[in-house]
Amino acid sequence: MPEYQSSPGMRDLLPPDSARWRGFVERFAATVMPAGYGLVAPPLLEDLGVFQRVGETTDVVSKEMYDFVDKGGRHVALRPEQTAGVCRAFVQHRPATPWKVWYHGPNFRYEKPQRGRFRQFDQVGVEALGSDDPYLDVEVITLAWDFFASLGLKRVRLVLNSLGEPEDRVRYMQELASWLGERREELSKESQETLVRNPLRVLDSKRESDQALVAAAPRIHDFWSPAAAAHFADVRRGLDHLGVPYVVDDHLVRGLDYYRRTTFEFQGLTLDSAQNALGGGGRYDGLVEDLGGPPTPGVGFALGVDRTLIACEDEGVFAVADPSPTVFVVDTTGGFQAMLICAELRRAGVAVARSFDQRSMKSQMKSADRSGARLAVIVGTEEVETDTVIIRALEHATQESVARNLLVEHLRRTSA
Repeated sequence: MPEYQSSPGMRDLLPPDSARWRGFVERFAATVMPAGYGLVAPPLLEDLGVFQRVGETTDVVSKEMYDFVDKGGRHVALRPEQTAGVCRAFVQHRPATPWKVWYHGPNFRYEKPQRGRFRQFDQVGVEALGSDDPYLDVEVITLAWDFFASLGLKRVRLVLNSLGEPEDRVRYMQELASWLGERREELSKESQETLVRNPLRVLDSKRESDQALVAAAPRIHDFWSPAAAAHFADVRRGLDHLGVPYVVDDHLVRGLDYYRRTTFEFQGLTLDSAQNALGGGGRYDGLVEDLGGPPTPGVGFALGVDRTLIACEDEGVFAVADPSPTVFVVDTTGGFQAMLICAELRRAGVAVARSFDQRSMKSQMKSADRSGARLAVIVGTEEVETDTVIIRALEHATQESVARNLLVEHLRRTSA
């Protein structure tokens, strides 16, 4: 066993999986950029206070953050999520609104590693700041839904709820805390501890012993203000007209404290029910103000790359792209000709590979077969003297001689 290995919960992303990850991000960009979302890249490291706005009572802040004092004496943290960092960037740079951005990249949480969950994990997401229009919520949700569809996923469920206005949420939390407090002994030990910190988090419990109480708990829709109810009705109306299916779950609260009004989650139905969230989001209309900016509404989502790719594997969609080259160059004259040919073909947009270390003709042809290339371009002493190359179809073992200066044109003509 090597002396040094990746840390627990971390991993190396190697080919061909890395190509699939890159394709995932490119597919996401192709979905959201036509809707006016530009790429934003907040830093991995932020002042600890930025992420404390996520919610002091959440596990993300209280247990899972990688935080430390740097060499300048600043208390900083590796980002556990990106919404807070995007909002900090908005406050700092004050772009014109509505500010619509997308992001991708790693986040860090010290939690128990399991299938589809790592301590360093990648997400893609969007944020839209500057409007509280319910149809912006619809746009954001629909972009995520359409992205899943573009991957070929069919077994995805959208779960929808509203947490109401901040005042609605406070009244609901008081009622929920009282109701659960009267039944505290019926809760699991973990949920009893959660009840003290944040009653809403109890509704997130997936433990079997908590399910009866969670199902019977007070419902937040009974505490909505008229404005909150109207906003949620418009969100539902928009999704209905766009043909985006959903189910309403009064107990969906998500894992971060900054959400208000619309909240939603995408669940992969092929995954274990306790860990089936592919991502989600909602409104966070007070977060920019908490970070020192003007009152600015916002809505967005984040999707987990790893877990979504597992769902793709389960459904047999979005397969790893074939990394095979089109051409393999075989050079028996020392390798200089292979260097020239490879450079010429790559500049012409042809995927090409070769061997190194002046291997024998037999060894190079074996490598060509293993590479998956369709064609071999062969050059030996005779070809150098006559300024030609041999093009061999590897599958059929047929070949022809082509003038060296016509190689690119010939390949384009035969592949058209």
